[in-house]
Amino acid sequence: MAKSYRVAVIAGDGIGHEVMPEGITAMERAARAYGFDLSWNQFDWSCERFAKTGRMMPEDGLDRLRLYDAVYLGAVGHPDVPDHVSLWGLLIPLRRGFHQYVNLRPVRLLAGVQSPLRDRAPGDIDFYVVRENNEGEYSEIGGRLYTGSDFEMAMQQTVVHSGARGDLANRRSGWALLRKQLARRR
Repeated sequence: MAKSYRVAVIAGDGIGHEVMPEGITAMERAARAYGFDLSWNQFDWSCERFAKTGRMMPEDGLDRLRLYDAVYLGAVGHPDVPDHVSLWGLLIPLRRGFHQYVNLRPVRLLAGVQSPLRDRAPGDIDFYVVRENNEGEYSEIGGRLYTGSDFEMAMQQTVVHSGARGDLANRRSGWALLRKQLARRR
């Protein structure tokens, strides 16, 4: 019997509603090709939900998501909702609740895709962008002084703990091996 994975889908806002169905289609194809099954459950957690209910997600949202093997998250944010609302109401709780301390973005130039870099060949551009997800500017260390006065100021402290950095360094060799294995399958 094929292994089956339950995936929580949070399309979020804007383009999330356009790209998530395409991503699901691609993952379904990969699941068929590699012999596993995926089941999907949609969640309406978004700025639109915030406008209706005053919350980006329900209070027990993280507990609900713990029932799944993965969370597939789209785009979150809307011009009518301040960034800090979507950030602290959905994104940071997800990142911290599931210890998602890194945002890994593979960057590749694909054959047949028009790009400002069209004079390059596939393989010329192939790297990862690694961003922090819950440290740095998201650490919540800092505050305001003299709020509401002409002397108001904000202070922020950046925090990056060595465990996350060390883990990323250890994973680099694993990513390189995975990339080689995937390249052989192409």
